[in-house]
Amino acid sequence: MRRGCISIGNVQCDDCQRVIPHSGPYFIFEEEGGMKRLCQDCSLAKDYAHYKQEKGGRVLTFFSE
Repeated sequence: MRRGCISIGNVQCDDCQRVIPHSGPYFIFEEEGGMKRLCQDCSLAKDYAHYKQEKGGRVLTFFSE
């Protein structure tokens, strides 16, 4: 299962070990070893997230195109 989330506390990225601050977006997906959390930068680098054009500008989304 894949989910885009908003941090309500200090969550740590499982890839770069950076702390995701309160109200920061992050991505969760399940793999064989359990759940993995990725910060916004790691999600963009691994193509789990992308920006799309909306009415008012660019919006980050974790949904596929």
